[in-house]
Amino acid sequence: MTHPTILRCATWRPLLDAIEQGTGYKFELRTSDTIPKFEASFQAGEPDFVYMNPYHAVMARKAAGFIPLVRSSESLSGILVVRNDSPLRSIAELKGASIAYPAPNAFGASLYMRALLGERFKIATEPVYVQTHVNAYRSVIRGDTPAAGGIRSTLEREPAEVRDKLRVLYETPATASHPVSAHPRVPPAVRMAVRAAMIKLAKTEAGMKMLDAVSLDALVEADYAQDYAPLEAFRLERFVVSPGK
Repeated sequence: MTHPTILRCATWRPLLDAIEQGTGYKFELRTSDTIPKFEASFQAGEPDFVYMNPYHAVMARKAAGFIPLVRSSESLSGILVVRNDSPLRSIAELKGASIAYPAPNAFGASLYMRALLGERFKIATEPVYVQTHVNAYRSVIRGDTPAAGGIRSTLEREPAEVRDKLRVLYETPATASHPVSAHPRVPPAVRMAVRAAMIKLAKTEAGMKMLDAVSLDALVEADYAQDYAPLEAFRLERFVVSPGK
């Protein structure tokens, strides 16, 4: 199996090269091998630009003032998967069960899902955090847990032999998708140049392919107040686990 870091470099590096050509700025690609390490990095304000999930955008705004620049116009929804041959047919049947999640604060795959299970469906479950979406799906296939949280795009990237062994039991209501955000130390002119370069790429066939490879298809400008501030009302912080805990 190809290492996830290699996959990220293969998909993001061509896009960054194109943005460099469009702006004249240079970009160093940095990755984190787990979601908790990623959270610790952006909450410390380390990256200049970062691609993150919707609630991470809220966390990053509060911790370091990150400013969303662009996002896919496609909405985001989390999924709960079970084995294709599982007898489970309803959320209620998961009461008291262990559920694999990539990390506590993975928005669609974990945070939003856990909140809905507890608040909307009124069932208690036992979360098991396995660090990545890949691990979560395989936890179900191996029979370690009866269900796992994920998002549609990561399931679709799995090999057919993995997808064929899984079935979507539940899909969450949709929200605005992952933004590319900038740290406030990045000068406004640089932020605008990067956003403009990405919007321009979205209007070319080659650019659309590069953006689609990183789940930024149908690119639009992002706005924190409109797209992500509404998530603050959900009080999802009740379900957030701080890095290192």
